[in-house]
Amino acid sequence: MNTGISRIPLILILLLLGGLPAQASQPAPIPASAPAPAPAPLQDGGNIEFMDNSQIVKVLSLGYLEAIAPPLSLQVFEPHEGRKRVYRVLPARSVFDAVFGNKWKEAKEIVFLSSDGYRATVPVAKFAGHEAFLAFAHDDGRPFMMVNTLQNNELVQLGPLYLVWDNVNSEALLESGASDMPYQIRAVELKSGDSFPKMTPPQDASSQARRGFVHFRKYCASCHAINGEGGTKGPELNFPVSVTEYIQSGYLKRWIENPQSIRYNTTMPGLGKEIPRREQVIEELIAYLEAMSIAKHDPAGVP
Repeated sequence: MNTGISRIPLILILLLLGGLPAQASQPAPIPASAPAPAPAPLQDGGNIEFMDNSQIVKVLSLGYLEAIAPPLSLQVFEPHEGRKRVYRVLPARSVFDAVFGNKWKEAKEIVFLSSDGYRATVPVAKFAGHEAFLAFAHDDGRPFMMVNTLQNNELVQLGPLYLVWDNVNSEALLESGASDMPYQIRAVELKSGDSFPKMTPPQDASSQARRGFVHFRKYCASCHAINGEGGTKGPELNFPVSVTEYIQSGYLKRWIENPQSIRYNTTMPGLGKEIPRREQVIEELIAYLEAMSIAKHDPAGVP
């Protein structure tokens, strides 16, 4: 009997889930931010657009980025998998300095646009306070993908770039979970003004709804849009009909807490369990969505 064929799927599964069982001679883990002795080549994933307030500044290959920001090996806590990983990375500040000069430090936010419609908007202040990196490969050379346990164990490609943080010893970054860790990055854009004027709650909105707006921008806007502003990976939630108008509040709360309890095989992740005051955050998110249900704006119109 030919047993080689039957063993191949198992080997592939083991590789995707973290590699083959450790051997007795396995080397010690690489410390965070430690340079690797032999840089791995960047994987081919096309060019990256760099923009300044919707204007293209440069279009660069991954190979060019490697030349302007020498790669390192970085150990991070991977919130998509709930375990530590070591990636080959480029220091984000070095890339921004080379591409934008000092102008990126004067911007309000940096937007990362992903191939799957995810749109992460990260305050520039976060890059000033924490070390960020653009990952381009696994340190062990295996395919640059992972099984995303937050999205019903979906197998996802990570390239061409994946924003990660030196988070192992940072309580604040660990509490942020995966909210500012977009993968499949195809474009990086500086934003000087308000990125979401149509998403802002009405002036008479309650303080609870305003707190919900802050949560929505942090945890939800990367995938979902309000009045056409936000990500396109998930559906629009307010125009022309608000999600609060066709889903009962009890089910909406349950959907945010645990989407798979409502819809089998959905890849939408529930609100991160590591988030402080999670129940209160969910209530405030719903208050924001209810406030926006009477503040609809045509995405094609003027704010």
